[in-house]
Amino acid sequence: MRYLFILIIAIPAAEIGLLLFSGKTLGVWPTLLLIILTGVVGAYLAKREGLQTIQKARVQLQNGHIPGEALLDGICILVGGILLLLPGFITDIGGFFMLFPPTRRAIKFLMINSLRKKIQRGNIKIIK
Repeated sequence: MRYLFILIIAIPAAEIGLLLFSGKTLGVWPTLLLIILTGVVGAYLAKREGLQTIQKARVQLQNGHIPGEALLDGICILVGGILLLLPGFITDIGGFFMLFPPTRRAIKFLMINSLRKKIQRGNIKIIK
């Protein structure tokens, strides 16, 4: 429930405050250009990283392996691309963290640990 509060109330409020501050400090047009630029760069990065991930998954499937890591990469890239398309600087930072491979590795580690804990607690059941 607390995460829902952060997602719905706190992040948009912080985004609005930061955009207002940026508009006052840099000006309206530079702020708009920054927002558009991060959206365009983000779309390009998401496309590039997504195509690489699809290629990795294909190679893993052709070799008879389950593309688990490629699926986690794909989830991170999808969420990162969505965050970059949302207007605001905080979501852009989160989106870039999910798109760049070095920082994405850390996020995947956190995702795996979270899933592992949920499985151990019995919140997620694996059917064989």
